[in-house]
Parts: sequence; structure tokens; C-alpha cells
Amino acid sequence: MAFVISDSCVSCGACAGGCPVGAISEGDGKFEIDAAACINCGACAGACPTGAISEE
Repeated sequence: MAFVISDSCVSCGACAGGCPVGAISEGDGKFEIDAAACINCGACAGACPTGAISEE
């Protein structure tokens, strides 16, 4: 299962910088994870300062 970003995202970009496969991009009001590209490593969840990222 891919990780997902909740509405508590503050669009800081920390998750995108931590993603080893570039599966995260800035969306409308928050960052978004491309489920097809996500390798489920969890690096983004560890980089998120607000805890907005969790497993789907």
C-alpha cells in the first residue's frame, strides 16, 4: 500500500526532498504521493514535521 498525505499537510516540501523515487509533488493546497511510483519505504513519513503522512 502506498502512503498518503492528509489535509494537515502544511506544504513545506520536506517529504518531497526525502522521497528516493520522486513520487511526491506539490498539489493543490498540499503535497501528493503518486501511488504508482511509491515504493512504500516510509522516508516521507519520517521527514514530515506535522505527521501528515500515513500508510493508506
